Amino acid sequence: MKTETKTIAQNRKARHEYFIEETFEAGIELFGTEVKSIRAGKVNLKDSYADVYNGEMYIYNMHISPYEHGNIFNKDPLRTRKLLMHKKEITKLMGLKQTQGYTLVPLSLYFKGSRVKVQLALAKGKKVYDKRHDIAKKDAERRIQKATRVDRRSE
Repeated sequence: MKTETKTIAQNRKARHEYFIEETFEAGIELFGTEVKSIRAGKVNLKDSYADVYNGEMYIYNMHISPYEHGNIFNKDPLRTRKLLMHKKEITKLMGLKQTQGYTLVPLSLYFKGSRVKVQLALAKGKKVYDKRHDIAKKDAERRIQKATRVDRRSE
């Protein structure tokens, strides 16, 4: 049985700011109006992060715009939302986060079937010189691609 995935939002800044070590999939606890707003694509993962509190995983600062037709059922756009993961995974992440200084960053939000899922990354922050190195590497690859394209045209 194959389930279809549809990406809703991506955190492009995360790959620039962090070294991604490992990724995890987590469900997210939402209200109906939030799901409708997500279906409309009105979600932002830019400054969000996940953390463990009292043995449960939560996501902070994920902005889901209020649903236009939601009236009294709308929730706070920046409210803390519970993530749904197995207890074993949560304890593993909690241990890595405390001992080795990792951060939990959401990379993307997507539908898997009819359920909303979050792809979390176990990440370490990059220093400024690491970011410069990555930019220089991408620039060099771009120049190589451009040079090979020019050579093929002249043949």
